[in-house]
Amino acid sequence: MTLFLQFLAQIPQGVPHPDQNEPLLLQTPFDYILYVGLPILILIGGYFWWRRKKKREEEDKR
Repeated sequence: MTLFLQFLAQIPQGVPHPDQNEPLLLQTPFDYILYVGLPILILIGGYFWWRRKKKREEEDKR
């Protein structure tokens, strides 16, 4: 009985659970910018930052 009560005490209340997820609704232009455009810009920016860093490291070795 106490094991069951301890288990119930471990379940957080008021927190979203995986079975309560809803699909992402892209209804406004802000949603598209936030969920599609921003991650793409971060990936492209990270790629160019990595290339520039790599090029500088090669120049420093010379």
